[in-house]
Amino acid sequence: MLDISPPIAVVFILYLVALIVVGVWVTKRNQTLSDYILGGRNLSSAQAGLSAGTSDMSGWLLLAFPGAVYVAGLGATWIAIGLAVGTYLNWRLVAPRIRTYTERADNSLSLSAYLESRFEDSTRILRFVSALVTLVFFTVYVASGFVAVILLFESLVGDHAVAASAAVLVVVVVYTGFGGFHAVSRTHVVQSALMVFALLALPLGGLVVIGGFGGLTERINRESTDLLSLTTGDGYLDGQWGPGATLGLIGIVSGLAWGLGYPGQPHILSRFMAIRNPALIPDARRIGTTWVVTVLLGATFIGLLGIAVLDYPLKKPETVFIVVTEALTAPWLTALVLTAALAAIISTADSQLLVSATALTEDFYRSYLNRKAGDRLLVMVARGMVVLVAIVAYVLALSSSGSIVEIVSYAWAGFGAAFGPVILLSLFWPRMSWLGALAGIVTGSVTVLTWQYIDPFDSGIYEMVPGWILATIAAVLFGRIGTPPQQNWTGRFGDSTSKDAPQPVPRFVRPGKPTPAPWPGGFGKR
Repeated sequence: MLDISPPIAVVFILYLVALIVVGVWVTKRNQTLSDYILGGRNLSSAQAGLSAGTSDMSGWLLLAFPGAVYVAGLGATWIAIGLAVGTYLNWRLVAPRIRTYTERADNSLSLSAYLESRFEDSTRILRFVSALVTLVFFTVYVASGFVAVILLFESLVGDHAVAASAAVLVVVVVYTGFGGFHAVSRTHVVQSALMVFALLALPLGGLVVIGGFGGLTERINRESTDLLSLTTGDGYLDGQWGPGATLGLIGIVSGLAWGLGYPGQPHILSRFMAIRNPALIPDARRIGTTWVVTVLLGATFIGLLGIAVLDYPLKKPETVFIVVTEALTAPWLTALVLTAALAAIISTADSQLLVSATALTEDFYRSYLNRKAGDRLLVMVARGMVVLVAIVAYVLALSSSGSIVEIVSYAWAGFGAAFGPVILLSLFWPRMSWLGALAGIVTGSVTVLTWQYIDPFDSGIYEMVPGWILATIAAVLFGRIGTPPQQNWTGRFGDSTSKDAPQPVPRFVRPGKPTPAPWPGGFGKR
């Protein structure tokens, strides 16, 4: 067990106190619900790119993913490849339109509100169902963050892990509750820097210690040559590596399918919605994609270093980041690197808490209980919802027996399958009706929830794949039923009117020429 040291205690405490200070400092900026939830749509390109990345890469990045690489070697990196490609395509295809369309759709503050306005759903069923799905999967997702916090502190303080993690819970609730989106987006910039530092410094230092890439390869091959193959999977059993099972098409597709989840993640899409102007999105895309690729590479090398550096097998592979940090760094550097792990966990949990509070406040409280509520009351309600969701998620975390990667993959698939196809179709298919959106959300979420019981071939494929396919089919089939929205949703990517900055023009549109259908042929036609 890694004993808690004064450097770790000092750095952790300073970091947590700094979060509270930021939250209290920006409290006065939250005059309206839009300020509290989306920061008044005023993110810079750097803030948007880094905040989207840190909201995405939770404690999964520094704990679960290196643990997966430690167990399976490079065969686990198909997930990273899928995430890197998905990040870029999400910025490229979704970000410009979701920023523009959520503003055009009655300045929607949540995905549920956007979908109701976009599909002109007077029944309000679409809003209710989408908000409910958001709450269900986000409660599970936030719980995964607290599972990661407990795992981190179990390695640091042993039996006191629950008390230490409860203290972190209080800090997250305080600075998120007081500061809202302003606090979350500002702290994400610092947290992203911490994560990059840890995921570059640790692998580089480790490579120096073991003699570079040649030394790394030699040591890993001593355990199993399959660990450096992209086509073999888990060969780790009882602390020993053996011949890995061939991944096959199912394993590779399941890994790459993580990239399909991006268009359906509300906590990431909210960063697109909050950027100051669509003209800033190309720069944000470059910053965000570069950051994601960098940290995924660093996390991969940490998992490999665990195989090469450690003299004993780990009973809990998800602690490989913590153990390698202790083995390779001096006390104060250890404290800084481990703070990055805490930052990774917190930077996702705060975003998810805020989106969950939005669903409860905007989509339930104001929509069904108090439609005349003013901004001051709504902000107070949202703060109360942050506290409520955090407590429920923490209780779930205490009772959870699943690994971090299992919980995260489940929640990620839930959002990806439920919202991913519907969001894409809403942005590129003007003809789609509200019934198609409802069918897609219900089909995707139900498939993910039940797939382990109904998998007809016992294939073991990631729930995201059948969920995405079935949700798309349902959305397209039912989307042709009923009257399409009357408003024209085929405007240019940068067709926003709220800011003074110039609007971008799609590269395939020549100046002075009419804008073509957003997706030539197929779904782009009415």
